[in-house]
Amino acid sequence: MSQNTARGSNGEPVDEELLAEQRTFYRQRAPEYDEWWQHRGRYDRGEDMAREWDRQVDHISAALERFGPVGDVLELAGGTGWWTARLVETAGTLTVVDASPETLDINRERVGIKPNLTYVVADLFDWQPEHPYDVVFFSFWLSHVPRARFGPFWHLVGRCLRPGGRVFLIDNRRDPTLTTDDPYVFESADDVQRRKLNDGSEHRVVKVFYEPDELAVRLSTEGWEAEITGSRWFVYGSARPQLPAR
Repeated sequence: MSQNTARGSNGEPVDEELLAEQRTFYRQRAPEYDEWWQHRGRYDRGEDMAREWDRQVDHISAALERFGPVGDVLELAGGTGWWTARLVETAGTLTVVDASPETLDINRERVGIKPNLTYVVADLFDWQPEHPYDVVFFSFWLSHVPRARFGPFWHLVGRCLRPGGRVFLIDNRRDPTLTTDDPYVFESADDVQRRKLNDGSEHRVVKVFYEPDELAVRLSTEGWEAEITGSRWFVYGSARPQLPAR
């Protein structure tokens, strides 16, 4: 059993079945993930929403560029490669880890063969780094980490960093102007969503929405200095381990 496994009050591991279902969902969702990202098909909410989405993504891209993902960069839960394609242009080396070989196949097709790029298929709740990195990046992943595993996950991130290392993260923010979640979500409660794929299959996934201030405070309690901001649909920002008190 991984040291990252969350345990209940009786010492038994919790949420393993849910996390297994989540892994299955993302493996099966791989061929349609880009429909969500590009607002196609059942995710199409009109041209105005698509333009606003692109505007906010451009704003985050500019923030990532200012952050400067250089040196040895690690991307956790790299998915189909929308951010991999950006990171590989500035990183000295880029290692991309994801539990789904199907999404990494799409990632490879999107990014192409790069001499500084390495892919690793591994479950992030069990995976351990072989060496430290200058930057750790992850997008739309933290919300899929159960609250009970928040601390262990950030402990893993800390082990991935060499001294002076930094983190950049992006995730969903709950949109208060919408009365419903995304069209593929038909049930949502207690940090768990039930989602439906194009083939009609149903799957549970973890989905924890954070507000920027809430996330910054929680990171502080785990020993991180964080600058987290938000837009209508996104929470994003940077973090680094707190320096020891002098």
